[in-house]
Amino acid sequence: MEPDYEDLLPRNWEKLVHTWLDEDIPGFDVGGYVVGSKEETAILYGKTDGVLAGRPFFDRVFTLLGCKVDWLMSDGAQINTSSSDTGKVVVAKVTGSCRHILQGERTALNVISRCSGVATATFEAVQQAKAKDWKGYVAGTRKTTPGFRLVEKYALVVGGGATHRYDLSQMVMLKDNHIASAGGITRAVEVARRAAGFSMKIEVETSNYGQAAEAARAGADIIMLDNFEPEELKSVSRRLKGEFPHVILEASGGITAETFHLFLEDSVDVISQGALTHGYNCLDFSLKIVAQ
Repeated sequence: MEPDYEDLLPRNWEKLVHTWLDEDIPGFDVGGYVVGSKEETAILYGKTDGVLAGRPFFDRVFTLLGCKVDWLMSDGAQINTSSSDTGKVVVAKVTGSCRHILQGERTALNVISRCSGVATATFEAVQQAKAKDWKGYVAGTRKTTPGFRLVEKYALVVGGGATHRYDLSQMVMLKDNHIASAGGITRAVEVARRAAGFSMKIEVETSNYGQAAEAARAGADIIMLDNFEPEELKSVSRRLKGEFPHVILEASGGITAETFHLFLEDSVDVISQGALTHGYNCLDFSLKIVAQ
């Protein structure tokens, strides 16, 4: 049996869904008053090709409103609109009172369209890497939407990528401002190691070979090669791997879907893209009540 992506989610994740609903239904819902509590069934259609992601969040929006969701597709499945004569694919069915379906409609669609957009962008990058027989990790970053990180990081996993660190507590990343304030790379790594101990990795952001080599000698576990041009990345990463084979090398900074393939270098272990969670296209879904 394949693992269930929902099992990744933290204990209190449903609180997030409550905040979404509270934001959208803070007072009287006159539209809900108009339609009342007659039971209806609505069909969730996928209208653009891509990777489905976000089932747990969509589910909870409606279950908190007393509705039931029956799925025809799993997270990670491909939505292929060409397989349907109508140009849209039935993804799920929602059953419940009309007013509750309509109360949850926009929130649920917003979440699943964005989650699926991140998963699709991630999947496409992973497929590019596989086509080039690149063995490293395609990763996101911490450049996520405030309050929406859980959904976007979940989508990275569904799309086949790596989340990178989830938050500030998961890994030490020493960036240019840390280094400047601490008095240099070596000093910053030494101080970080005192608190991080043996169990937490330390990553250092660098912009040239000299900085990267200093970080490696200071004991950094991961070196980010930030904003390198592809040819420079190739030469520097190969040199570093030869000298410090145990160090993980990450390419990051300004990497887009169009330029991603240029960074698929065997001496690079991780390619991270902020664009996966802040530059993605939403997938198009609609929720239509079945005519009686």
